[in-house]
Amino acid sequence: MNDRSQQLLDIRPEIPSAKVSPEMGDDEFFQNATLRPVIKLQNDLLLAVFSNYITKHKNRFYELTLERRLQYIENAIQKDIKFRNALKGMIIGQFGIEEYGHYIQNSSNLNKRMMNMVIKRIQDQLQYFDTVKPMISV
Repeated sequence: MNDRSQQLLDIRPEIPSAKVSPEMGDDEFFQNATLRPVIKLQNDLLLAVFSNYITKHKNRFYELTLERRLQYIENAIQKDIKFRNALKGMIIGQFGIEEYGHYIQNSSNLNKRMMNMVIKRIQDQLQYFDTVKPMISV
């Protein structure tokens, strides 16, 4: 393991609920050992980036009902390919060389897991966006 990989591992938060065991499939192991800690580490950045996304899209998010806000988050991440790729880059950029090697072997499935986790994390923190809500002039 090179220095960069070790340093990245050292700064990641521990997630006791993210169990890893030899019986797990490769993708589930990668999800719990790598994706969950990286996404948690990047949480504040992910929230800031989504807040900026809202602003760039004329703050329509703030006019929506709770149910529509949840759907807005999902649609933004699933359907806006440029935004989705930016989010993936923020997460993949925190991989060590060995982790990246594993990631590229099954990137399609791991991308789905990754984006579903990001969607859920942002949806679970919906109240954050009310605290950073920009002033909207009438």
